[in-house]
Amino acid sequence: MKKIVFSALPLIAIAAITLFSVNDPLPIGATIPKADQKMKDVSGNLVSFNEAKMKNGLLVMFSCNTCPYVIKNQERTNEISNYALKNNVGVIILNSNEAYRNNEDSYAAMKEYAADQKYKWHYVVDQNSVMADEFGANRTPECFLFDNTNKLVYHGAIDDNPSNASAVGRKHLASAIDEMKSGKSVSVKESKSVGCSIKRNK
Repeated sequence: MKKIVFSALPLIAIAAITLFSVNDPLPIGATIPKADQKMKDVSGNLVSFNEAKMKNGLLVMFSCNTCPYVIKNQERTNEISNYALKNNVGVIILNSNEAYRNNEDSYAAMKEYAADQKYKWHYVVDQNSVMADEFGANRTPECFLFDNTNKLVYHGAIDDNPSNASAVGRKHLASAIDEMKSGKSVSVKESKSVGCSIKRNK
């Protein structure tokens, strides 16, 4: 099913309002879309979801270089990504901001950002926002956790307070990894992602 999203241009061009279509988010239990499609990593290599996956599953995160929420959450992004790897869950972060590909979210800027943040995981270009459309992803950051059979077990935010790290009461994603790894059903399967909209070409 498709839903219609309104995107307003700045006030000086408020009359130019455009409509674009965004897929609904993947439902819990769905399999990884386009799991074998290659994407360009900041290392210069091509990688697919299946290649990024590890023994216990895969964490897919939609992110970017410049969103204030990404920057505010970057320490948490690094923490949960390291935690995932420690628990044999692969990590792949996608930059789907195709409308910014010629500036702040260019491939060169992505390489610089990944180096600055000391990324130990894949950071790839989602060309033409294809994967964001397949996943129904709309925000940065937005997380999708898949188990070792490629089934989606959690979708949403890293924790319950994206706006304030000091007020976090529950680490949704870390708990989901723990439960998934132990063979339990994930108790909180979905939460609300808070962040900037993905900048698709219109």
